[in-house]
Amino acid sequence: MDTITLLQLLQTHSPAVAAFSLFFFFLLLRLRPHKYKHEGLPPVPAVPGLPVIGNLLQLKEKKPYKTFTQMAHKHGPIYSIRTGASTLIVLNSAQVAKEAMVTRFSSISTRKLSNALKILTSDKCMVATSDYNEFHKTVKRHILANFLGANAQKRHRIHREGMMENILRQFDEHVKTFSDLAVNFRKIFATELFGLALKQALGNNIESIHVEELGSTLSREDIYKILVVDIMEGAIEVDWRDFFPYLKWIPNRSMEMKIHNLYIRRKAVMKALMNEQKKRMASGREVNCYFDYLVSEAKDLTEDQVSMLIWETIIETSDTTLVTTEWAMYELAKDKTRQGRLYEELRDVCGQEKVTEEQLAKLPYLGAVFHETLRKHSPAPIVPLRYVHEDTQLGGYHIPTGSEIAINIYGCNMDEDRWENPYEWKPERFLDEKYDPMDLYKTMAFGAGKRVCAGSLQAMLIASTAIGRLVQQFEWELGQGEEDNVDTVGLTTHKLHPLQVKLRCRNQ
Repeated sequence: MDTITLLQLLQTHSPAVAAFSLFFFFLLLRLRPHKYKHEGLPPVPAVPGLPVIGNLLQLKEKKPYKTFTQMAHKHGPIYSIRTGASTLIVLNSAQVAKEAMVTRFSSISTRKLSNALKILTSDKCMVATSDYNEFHKTVKRHILANFLGANAQKRHRIHREGMMENILRQFDEHVKTFSDLAVNFRKIFATELFGLALKQALGNNIESIHVEELGSTLSREDIYKILVVDIMEGAIEVDWRDFFPYLKWIPNRSMEMKIHNLYIRRKAVMKALMNEQKKRMASGREVNCYFDYLVSEAKDLTEDQVSMLIWETIIETSDTTLVTTEWAMYELAKDKTRQGRLYEELRDVCGQEKVTEEQLAKLPYLGAVFHETLRKHSPAPIVPLRYVHEDTQLGGYHIPTGSEIAINIYGCNMDEDRWENPYEWKPERFLDEKYDPMDLYKTMAFGAGKRVCAGSLQAMLIASTAIGRLVQQFEWELGQGEEDNVDTVGLTTHKLHPLQVKLRCRNQ
């Protein structure tokens, strides 16, 4: 059996932390995956030598979801990894993942967050990261009622339509002014998506805000960086003490200070934004937004909790939908045949009219493009770890109390037993009659069971309509060297470099 080290699973940006971690790996770590035996978890086999030796070249991978998937090819869809601190159970197939999220949910419903995420989420004060308890049920009910549910989506539709018109106008202006130059897709799309998030959360698209605690007036670009970009980078910051709890007494001040500063800056900006909305409400002006709803309907929540819930809607609207849409346009720009097929469907169904949300159910190939992009480029490739708080069974194997569960969504969607040629982007696989065109859970991208993603409907409406409108209006071609530009950021599937594309208006 090969010796695998935890180093290949870590992503760190600090040379000091890397060197310090490496020292402890040499002294303490012996990490091995192994198949289950039905009588329980077998002991870790003894392998002579230091486990780090021979694996240093694997450090360059730094993509644990890919590493886990590669290990599944050898060890099966469910296996364990032992560190000096705990046993990690890795799930790499939809069948066993659904068993964990649905059948065995009551035994595996507690979140296990990294040190960075504990701070950035105010110790699980979010719908997405809270444990399954009364707080989670309450705040999920609120977010569905005003922000993400079907009726809420109807009320916010005007904002989505306005966003798309702004995006198309900017792309059109670029084509008319710089017809031969590639355009930065993300710069335009992400800016407008952030504007949508602000309107839905706070009632208006804030251009600037004075933040007293920071002593400066911030532009919208500054606000976006503090609320979205910096936090996403901080969320994937690795603290080696997460893997060795018995060494938590050892300081890691550089990491702690970085995360603390991100938290303080985020909190200060959210306070300033909320204070502006309080002034608006005091003047008698109320609007359809999440802030106004929480102030009137969630009086049992503290101000800090309201701030976190408002911020959660901003970052999740701004980031995950961007990931899906950017990858979809990359795949379509690379594959002219499939882009042409989608355009033909849009023309046949919509004629000269613009794609609307009502027409999505009549556009199966557009839906297939959306779902295939989610499958291959799932925005959350690994579900945040869950803690097993009572003995249970998974895949026919005994899982003892204290184990941690990692659900590898990427591995589930690359399972060769379920998907033919899984590494190929092939929307046609979702045109099979067994799939309901409006079924949002064809892949594992949105999870399953009681913790299924609350934002799945909004993601589908934004991304699918955007893809349709963009292909209706423009022909897409990758910029020079863009086809091989597929690296991602750290532990995520977020494209490392913004998509550069050349556009040509279809009415020319």
